[in-house]
This record gives sequence, C-alpha cells and structure tokens, in this order.
Amino acid sequence: MGESNIILFSLKGTDLLLAKNISKRLSISLGTMECRLFANKETKLTIETSVRNRDVYVLQVMDNNPNDCIMELLMMCYALKTACCRKVIVMVPYLPYSKQSKMRNRGAIPAKLLAKLLCRAGMDHMLTMDLHSKEVQGFYDCPVDNLRASPFLIQYIQERIPDYFEAVIVARHPGAAARANSFAERLQLNIAVLHGEQALEESDQCDGRNSPPAARRARSRAISEMSDRDCSEITVPLELYQRQFSNNGVYSLQYSYLGMPTKVKKPLTIVGDVKGKIAIIVEDIVDDAAVLCDAAKILKMEGANKIYVVATHGLFSGDAPRVLMESPIDEVIVTNTVPLENKLPSCPKIRSVDISPVLSEAVRRIHNGESMSYLFRNIPLED
Repeated sequence: MGESNIILFSLKGTDLLLAKNISKRLSISLGTMECRLFANKETKLTIETSVRNRDVYVLQVMDNNPNDCIMELLMMCYALKTACCRKVIVMVPYLPYSKQSKMRNRGAIPAKLLAKLLCRAGMDHMLTMDLHSKEVQGFYDCPVDNLRASPFLIQYIQERIPDYFEAVIVARHPGAAARANSFAERLQLNIAVLHGEQALEESDQCDGRNSPPAARRARSRAISEMSDRDCSEITVPLELYQRQFSNNGVYSLQYSYLGMPTKVKKPLTIVGDVKGKIAIIVEDIVDDAAVLCDAAKILKMEGANKIYVVATHGLFSGDAPRVLMESPIDEVIVTNTVPLENKLPSCPKIRSVDISPVLSEAVRRIHNGESMSYLFRNIPLED
C-alpha cells in the first residue's frame, strides 16, 4: 500500500504496540500529532502532518478514562475534516458505552448519543470489534464494520490449552449461551450453562416494572408458600381478576398485572457436566471480574479440573487483577483491544492475543475497495 493517499494516526501515540503492528503490516508510517491537556483539564489537539485529499485512519484505543478518549476522538475527526481530508475512518477496537443501548428507568441511551456525536464530528466509516450489542450499528449514519476476535481466541485454545478436546464451553448466564454454543460447535465440544440468581444492574433493582408493589408482593408470596390443600381454600380478592365472557359463552379468567407473583430465581447452579474436565468460560467483556469469580467457584465445586476465561475485551477495572489472582481461575485470555501493559505485572494469569492482523486486513480491503465478507467467513452471527 502506497503512502500517497493514505495515512494512519494513533491517538495514544506512536509507541502503542497495536498501532506499530498495523503500520508495519501495511507498510505505512504513522502520522504525527500532539494531544495534551491544559491545566484546567481541557484537551488540546494539533495535527502536524498534512492530510489534504487523503484517506485518514484514526486508531483510538480506550483506556481507563473513556470520556477523555471520546473527546479526543471527536476533536480529531473535526480537525481532520477541517484540514480537508478525503475520508475519516475511525478504528475503535473497544467501543465504550455499547452496553448502554437501551432505555432504563427514565435514563439516557449513551450508545446512540455517541453515534450521533461521532457522525456529526465528521466520521465517515467505523471499524470496531465484538460489539456488546450488535444493534448499536443501527445508531450510526455511516458504515460500521463489526469485526470478530473469535478466530484468534479459538486458535489460542487449540494451540495453548493442553487437552482442549476434553474441555467444556461454559456460558456464564443463559443470555451468553448463543455465543458459547458457536465456540463449542467450531471446537466440537460440549456446552454448560450457569443459571440462577445473579447480581442485577443498579437500574434494574429500582425499576418498578420488575416486581409488583410491596403489598401485592407480600400477598403473592404468602399464597405461593401455602400447600396445595390450603390453596384450594383461598379466596382471592375479586379485584385481582377480570371476568370476561366471549360470544359463545365460554368463561375466561385473566389475572391482572399487579397481582402476578414475583420471579424468584434459584441459587446459582450449573446445567451440564464439568466434573473432571476443563471449563472454558466464554465472555465478550471482562470488567470488574466479580461475577466471573463467582462462576469459577461454582465450577470448582462441581469438580472442574481447570478453569479458563476467554474474552475479547479485558478492561479489568478497579481491583479486578487482584480478584482474579485470588480466584480459582487459571488463565484469562483476552485480546489487545485495550492496553494491558499496566495490568500484566499485577496479574500473571492474564494472557494477551494480538488482533492487529484482522484490523490491518480490514484497512487494506477498505482502501482497495475489496469485499469485507472474507473476514467473516465461517463465523456465525452469534459471535
């Protein structure tokens, strides 16, 4: 690829390993720029390389301050458009706020807000990897290529985990079963699913839609705790029901919404057999790691020999490295979509997989106008 009409910028600097690998594979140099903070924490950004009539690729790797990273990216897109570049193609391997894509308890939808801001700032195309909610692509007014890291993770499992053919793919909750099943099919392994009570998000705990009011809830619990013999003698208040007769005289009884019993989940249990086997938990994001450690304890109690965690994005927020070191998890395999240099010394269990080959190939195909479908060959939609 010639450098006459293409240039690559890295907002984290030219020392970023991922940026170096991409520029080396594409045989292009990194553009120079300056991004710093004033004393009052305002961001100043200056582009030092000419971008006139060139396709500009901007790599932004999110760190522990995603809000600052987003502001840098917005300013970069706007500055490039002002400098008369031809196109702005943004590469964000881990897209922040992708988990907040739904309305919850009169809150905002930050995923859509971020999409509108980037498009208005001048972004023409986006490259990202393993969105938490694939529907986020619909928020953008420009093309979004959601690349997959599963081929690299599967290759790591096959090459680095001894006796992987005796392992079991584990979904941490039923909602992750589709992704775990896609891994299990390609590795020809069995699957297990953890099911039961898990920590709810704060927005869900205070949302009145999840349970009836306290008075109705207490009455429903009292009814459910009675034996079958006692239940036959209960007279349920008339206002809880709506009696309707159809045209043919058939009587129907409809239970009102407020009188429905609450959902009571059983303690966290596993559906499947992991005794004497290697358990591989498949995730997309590893954040605070507390729920992963709880799942690992259940797997260890059920007799799993070793426990591995395979994920695309390793955020490891807070004291997650320490929590992982104290857990029964043997290894945590993640990609380098997020910098891990400051996490590896405190947690030797973390292993990193380089995903620069797929990003480099995506850039090459976009620049040459080639089809992107090759990058998704043999990859299920559930990934």
